Amino acid sequence: MSPQDFKKLAELLRQRSGLVLGEDKAYLAESRLTPVARHWGFNDAAALVGALARKQGKGGDPKLIADVVEAMTTNESFFFRDQKPFDQFRDVMLPHFLNARKQRRHVRIWSAACSSGQEPYSLAMVLKEQGAKVQGWQFDILATDLSREMLQRAETGLYTQFEVQRGLPIQMLAKYFTQDGDRWRISPEIRKMVTFKLHNLLEDCRSLGKFDIVFCRNVLIYFDQQTKARVLGQIAEVLADDGFLVLGGAETVLGISDRFKMMPGQRGLYIHNKADHATASQRG
Repeated sequence: MSPQDFKKLAELLRQRSGLVLGEDKAYLAESRLTPVARHWGFNDAAALVGALARKQGKGGDPKLIADVVEAMTTNESFFFRDQKPFDQFRDVMLPHFLNARKQRRHVRIWSAACSSGQEPYSLAMVLKEQGAKVQGWQFDILATDLSREMLQRAETGLYTQFEVQRGLPIQMLAKYFTQDGDRWRISPEIRKMVTFKLHNLLEDCRSLGKFDIVFCRNVLIYFDQQTKARVLGQIAEVLADDGFLVLGGAETVLGISDRFKMMPGQRGLYIHNKADHATASQRG
């Protein structure tokens, strides 16, 4: 793959997915795109990228472009990843809404860039563990990703032994999964709590509706500053005035967006800049 073609590939990925591809990722691009190239009848990744570069001005084949973007997108996920956000969900966010929404008894949660579904299913298990505390409440968990393949995997709720060993407490495995051959299938009661939908974070998200909680973790790290600001701005538009935004441990809004501020004493947890949730964990 020539430097010129790699540059055009990087620009295509930036435009379509927000992913920033550094020059040191040329080998990665070659290895990930070779199977896609062969599937589409090209001799190698260089030929595929060359064809994309020639057709880019004409729009190109949407399915081919989608396959290229999907191949280059990182889909790393595991159950209860980093643990702290799920503790905050249980100990800070839920108590707030059990008080603030006690008339409506309805909370909407968005798991953005959900990959193969471990994050939204982890949230569903946390809710299930609350038992009588949330009886009579409606919790809608919407999980989105730009990868159709990842969403199809997530919807099956089927995971390998390796995947269930990464972060999932043994008692949760026993309680909410059944063995299916050499894999583990999540229970129907957890599966039905999550709705999966194809969505690109670079697109307008207002059609998804309003949310009380947005998990958008370990996604912004792949974007440039302008794209980060754009995504955060869109999330701000759909997040309830007293809502919560959860980012990854290596992510921040500082110097990027003035729409959010960190909740005091809660690393990775953000609220609207004019909101005050200081006593949320003591309410209810």
